[in-house]
Amino acid sequence: MKLEQLLEQLNSGEDEKAEEAAQALAQLGEQAIPPLLELAHAFDSDRRWWALRTLALIPAPQAKAALIHALGDPDITVRQCAALGLRYQPTFEAVPALLEALASQDKLLARLAADALIAIGHQAVPDLILTVKNGNQTARLEAVRALALIGDPRAIPVLYNVLSEESTFMEYWATEGLDRMGIGITFVKP
Repeated sequence: MKLEQLLEQLNSGEDEKAEEAAQALAQLGEQAIPPLLELAHAFDSDRRWWALRTLALIPAPQAKAALIHALGDPDITVRQCAALGLRYQPTFEAVPALLEALASQDKLLARLAADALIAIGHQAVPDLILTVKNGNQTARLEAVRALALIGDPRAIPVLYNVLSEESTFMEYWATEGLDRMGIGITFVKP
């Protein structure tokens, strides 16, 4: 199928057809990027979503840049798609935008941003530590979860500090992170 036909199918409004087109466009690789970048700026949020969903399948710097840019999209579903795409194309350049998304009132966006930061891994740890110390509660919880799953020893002090907070979820993830790093906590009755 030709590029133009695939783009038409991507914009058909039918999810199954659009997904097939996304997969086929991804197979075209760099050839598909320019029209997808154009589509990523369309007025219609559904078109932007499908463009980003497809760009997430193409490992290229332009695709990553478009995903990072889309974290600031006015439509929440487009931002969610971008965060998910960055989970599969992790890049350190996305850290500031992902940290901002961690603070979102939309819990799904915050979770997807944390997943992308987990995929970035050790490079994101210093910023995640700062978020635990200074972020809002949603961002802090997702940052603790990310630190727990990354398992970087630099996070041990901040995870210990979280244990003294009055949040069951924060305590759970801090304990999980410490256990994963072999720093389990055992309470002994005196």
